[in-house]
Amino acid sequence: MGVLSSLYTGVSGLTAQGEALGVVGDNIANANTTGFKASRAEFQDIISKSLKGVLGGNQIGRGTKVGAVNPILTQGNVDATDKVTDLAISGDGYFKVKGSDGESFSRDGSFHFDKEGYLTTNDNQRVQGYQADEQGTILNKVADIKFPRALIPAKATKEVKLDLNLDSRMEPTKKFDKKDPFATSHYSTGMEIYDSQGNKHLVTMFFNKIEDRKWEYRGLIDGKEFLGGKSGDLDEVCKGVVKFNVDGKLETQEMTDSNFNFAGGSFQDQKIKINFGDAIGEGGTGINGTKQYGRESDLITWSQDGAAAGTINNLSFNDEGVLTALYSNGEARDLAQIALAKFENPEALFKVGNNRLKESRDSGQAALGSAGRSGRGKLFAKSLERSTVDLAAEFVNLIQNQRGFQANAKTITTTDELLNEVIQLKR
Repeated sequence: MGVLSSLYTGVSGLTAQGEALGVVGDNIANANTTGFKASRAEFQDIISKSLKGVLGGNQIGRGTKVGAVNPILTQGNVDATDKVTDLAISGDGYFKVKGSDGESFSRDGSFHFDKEGYLTTNDNQRVQGYQADEQGTILNKVADIKFPRALIPAKATKEVKLDLNLDSRMEPTKKFDKKDPFATSHYSTGMEIYDSQGNKHLVTMFFNKIEDRKWEYRGLIDGKEFLGGKSGDLDEVCKGVVKFNVDGKLETQEMTDSNFNFAGGSFQDQKIKINFGDAIGEGGTGINGTKQYGRESDLITWSQDGAAAGTINNLSFNDEGVLTALYSNGEARDLAQIALAKFENPEALFKVGNNRLKESRDSGQAALGSAGRSGRGKLFAKSLERSTVDLAAEFVNLIQNQRGFQANAKTITTTDELLNEVIQLKR
């Protein structure tokens, strides 16, 4: 009887509209959930009854069902925060995290460091990233991101770079005397270097012009810093010669004597290279570095690669997801880089709660990479992605589904009245 089938049609509508109300309610409940993507219930009709067999047309529908609940993967607003470990993704991609239930993925970047030093989510899932070696070079090795050692070891100086101008107008008239070095040299400047235990030593460099376009240099330190030296005496740690061509460019550089035996070092005869620039004799241009021009001698820049032992003063992420530590000795070192996962069909990821999703058969496998590469989104440090729920739109959907529910209920009550009329026929 056709009237009876309309009861079941109405029930299917009640069920579908009720489920749709559940989707809307879930969206509204998650309006403030970090990284949440609003979902939409999508209806499908149920197979119809044909009045003329296999011939087309003349069909009566049997109701509706929720065919799919798909997330709408639009970009949420990225809001700035003051927390160093907050990260937001703008574009495609998911953070990869790992815990007791295996690997999962999330758009929620509200991370923190736990008591063991691991970067984790709010439900203690460890964030995955590319690791760095001791020099801070990011490697293609994915593992848990962990807070580094609180103290980094000292690093002995291996090279000092000096960018000077030595006055070409000087006459080679002065003969160097270690007992009165400042008065018997044409120019002097200081530099700091470190021994193997991170002790800082001040080396004063003295330069004497010994002939046209040729200078001799010496490095002296206080005797108390020299192995076996005496306080107040000056001990020579290095000696060498630099030569220039007729244009004032650096032609050759040579260290003729090296004696870096520091009192605080754990080994003797520390090897330190004094680099005055890209000498022409070494295949360089002679431009970058020390030169000899007709102007007052001066130190332009200098640098060295040693460091004292240091403790962490600050940690920060940049917009490529690289975690950098700043140490008390002035060193900055990259520790790790956040890995982003990309899926061919991210709508098919399986929700497991706590702002996490798992890989499914239909989503495809996660393709890991760095932010901003191969279609992956950008990362924003000290930021969080907000929910994509539009409350105004959800309230409109709520009204629409409510009216749909009421209309399907009316179908059932109307059918009930018709059936009552049929029953009354017997009387």
